[in-house]
Amino acid sequence: MAKKTVSEEKNLRPQNLKDYIGQNNVIKTLSVFTRAVNGRGVPSEHILFYGPPGIGKTTLAHVIAHELKGDIKVTSGAAVEKSGDLAAILTNLKDNDILFIDEIHRIPKGVEETLYPVMEEYILDIIIGKGPSARTVRLPIPKITIIGATTKLALLSAPMRDRFGLLLRLDFYTKEEMIQIVKRSSLILGLKIDDFAAREIALRARRTPRIANRILKRVRDMVEVEKHSEISAALLAKLFSLLEIDEVGLTNMDRKYLRLIAIRFRNSPLGVETIASSLSEDKRTIEEFIEPYLLQLAFIKKTAKGRVVTARALEHLHIKVTDIEQPKLV
Repeated sequence: MAKKTVSEEKNLRPQNLKDYIGQNNVIKTLSVFTRAVNGRGVPSEHILFYGPPGIGKTTLAHVIAHELKGDIKVTSGAAVEKSGDLAAILTNLKDNDILFIDEIHRIPKGVEETLYPVMEEYILDIIIGKGPSARTVRLPIPKITIIGATTKLALLSAPMRDRFGLLLRLDFYTKEEMIQIVKRSSLILGLKIDDFAAREIALRARRTPRIANRILKRVRDMVEVEKHSEISAALLAKLFSLLEIDEVGLTNMDRKYLRLIAIRFRNSPLGVETIASSLSEDKRTIEEFIEPYLLQLAFIKKTAKGRVVTARALEHLHIKVTDIEQPKLV
């Protein structure tokens, strides 16, 4: 297999809306938006993407910048600590450029209020001096589009949310869409992949393109290092064993979580603090990284008393009722 140069594989992200796979309603909305902006010559709305991590928010920001024929400046809410940081970014932009703010809910309150006139009037208010001699200078900025992305929409203040003309939710991808994404990324990476291999990788990607691409890169590593001519079932089995990913995308920690509740605690309702302590994991890791996918698979159920494992999860893990009645160490 010929080696790919950095320029050939520098980006697995699609560059155009027509090349984007999935999120059909979002793509249709953005297509209308970009065509309208290109027709008018100036943007009229700002965009807020929200949804789980790894499903395309940053990618779509780059696609929009390409469609509007502008440059994109990427920053994050936590990185813009004061108004001066924001001013430095804005003064280096030009008309039709994109300012993409990832995890926008983490922007400090003072910086957020500085953004309000920027989003409404394309005006940046700067305070010069201190005390009684302080004065406000209003500087015009280019006609840019601000795109915010967040995984926690509820943490974004209502005044900030209201200033976005488009609020678009990105959801998880279907199995068929994931297979298409795997095949497209394989082509870019120079991997020959058949339907079987694409399906096996897609099934383990937790319906998330970022994870699918991560697995594909490890496949490429094995193909190159072990000199394979094709992506065989044996190669995939070996890789999935090394990565500790099963046929529905569960990791070793996911399985420990399920067995902890089902076997050690006899599937009685368990609080997240107890689970975190038992697994020696941080509570936020449990709530934000492990549980969302298990809930999506309907493998766990949250009750008023705590978490319990569903019959579907017990069947997947081959746990019998007798295993629950006779607790043993995981």
